[in-house]
Amino acid sequence: MRRLLPIWALVWISLLAATVGAATQNSLTDHPGSASESITSPPNIVLILADDLGFSDIAPYGSEINTPSLSALAAAGVSFTNYHTAANCAPARAMLLTGVDAHLAGVPNIPEMLAPEQQRYPHYRGVLGHNVVTVATLLEGAGYHTYMAGKWHLGSTPERLPSRRGFERTVALADSGADNWEQRPYIPLYDKANWFADGEPYQLPEDFYSSRFLVDKTIEFIDSQVEDERPFFAYVPFQAVHIPVQAPQAFIDPYMGAYDEGWDAIRNARQRRAEALGVIPPNVEMIGMQTTGDWQALGADQQRYEAKRMAVYAGMVEAMDHHIGRLVSYLKKQAQFDNTIFIFTSDNGAEASGPADPRAFINQQQARSLGYNTDYETLGLKGSYSTISPSFASSAVSPLAYYKFYAGEGGMRVPLIVAGESLPQRGVLNDAFTFVTDITPTILSFAGVQPPDGRYGGRPAEAMIGRDLSPVLSGNAEQVYGADDAVGYELAGNAALFQGDYKIVVNRKPLGDSEWRLFNIKEDPGESKDLASSDPARLQRMLSAYERYKQDNKVLEMPVGYGHIKQLVINTLHQRSRTPVMVGLLTALIMLPFLVAYRMRRKI
Repeated sequence: MRRLLPIWALVWISLLAATVGAATQNSLTDHPGSASESITSPPNIVLILADDLGFSDIAPYGSEINTPSLSALAAAGVSFTNYHTAANCAPARAMLLTGVDAHLAGVPNIPEMLAPEQQRYPHYRGVLGHNVVTVATLLEGAGYHTYMAGKWHLGSTPERLPSRRGFERTVALADSGADNWEQRPYIPLYDKANWFADGEPYQLPEDFYSSRFLVDKTIEFIDSQVEDERPFFAYVPFQAVHIPVQAPQAFIDPYMGAYDEGWDAIRNARQRRAEALGVIPPNVEMIGMQTTGDWQALGADQQRYEAKRMAVYAGMVEAMDHHIGRLVSYLKKQAQFDNTIFIFTSDNGAEASGPADPRAFINQQQARSLGYNTDYETLGLKGSYSTISPSFASSAVSPLAYYKFYAGEGGMRVPLIVAGESLPQRGVLNDAFTFVTDITPTILSFAGVQPPDGRYGGRPAEAMIGRDLSPVLSGNAEQVYGADDAVGYELAGNAALFQGDYKIVVNRKPLGDSEWRLFNIKEDPGESKDLASSDPARLQRMLSAYERYKQDNKVLEMPVGYGHIKQLVINTLHQRSRTPVMVGLLTALIMLPFLVAYRMRRKI
């Protein structure tokens, strides 16, 4: 692809031509400084990543959840409504930080779910390979300060921690998740919650709450070197809203009663708001997910408990937004805001593996074995293990289908907001297809840094496949992918290929049927109208393109009988085989969502 000028240079040229002899300002809120002043040097860049946040979980995308900080960013930049990522965390993070397909980057799946037959291959270890270069490494080499505070999940050995992958200062969770109130693992796979600071084991403070702590550390890192006038890159991958779902009481209280009408009412209301905002086309059809239960069939006590689970979830989202606002306020006070670009997105769609009834005996026993409770009164607070059910997960991804782990739009389509005072567009929605590998090339364009050309640091480096979004952000183009450009994707046998406005997709059991389907996802993001039979020629062309993708990216076939939940059970049993009681509890708990999904399929 033709190399474009860095976006800050494009903006500088356009503003210089348009504003000679005049001073103009267009900002989020009233504060000193001008856009032209802010772009005379490479900008600061803040990359914010939510965890398991669904497509419609924030207000700019149709949510009832109060997210004023993200709403302000959306009003000050471009919101992408057709942006896609991987359907689980580690592959998404690998692509986000390198611009390289997850398979070639060494992270085709999270390591916790890789089969032993796959792990024999060097690119199927679930840790970030040394054949890829992170955006932090490239920015650090260009003179940026580079900071990270949050979840890493791309390797836990010393040479694979973020402190060895381009980040100058770090506090990082190496695991797939952990408690938000204290240093405690959230699943039996881990002996402890593995936190590291600048490459060394780290003990969390007593007053820890994840969202507050991660922003505190980000501010601390920036503040320690803010006077030297070098630009910074800050990566803030939140734990919100990954399991366990937890939030301070003050953030939960406003949502008590908000979900008493149930998941269908919320799903429909979000669809209407998203349509009114222009986030989705009018009259999008939603398909019913087989994991979504009947709200009216629940007793009053179960409805009350379910509504509070979702209230805790909403509180966790708002708490994250609140602390994002604290970071924005700090940058304004330090006169750094005008020269900062913000990128906000999620690693994948909503998590739907929470049990339908956490108070069932086996679920209570599992929570207690880890030192948690599932009591209604303290739900979401310290010591509580909370999740949302698969039914409310369908609300989190409204109006989309499927969830995390699957290749449906609900698992892959998430919010993406890019905002900053130096960007010429305000409050713009863009519905062109974009992909997670586009983020690193775009960041490099902001900074005026070239991607590696086959080699970096004396060794071969995989080429970036993502596209620089600068033409869209500067208003010079509506899209960066042409009608014939194909982008492939695979995770544990769930797969997709995007081309123009179309997508082919296959989802495995228990929720899928292993059949390829064809959708126009620009007109039909709910994936309700399968075009495979009416447009077989397109289906075959796209299937051929997917086969090329598999070959080019060394995608392995799945072992016979593989299931991602089953493999997690097997891997955990192997890890924890010395504790028979735990094994029994773990097996029953982790298999429960699988069995529920199976039973629901039998009913259809």
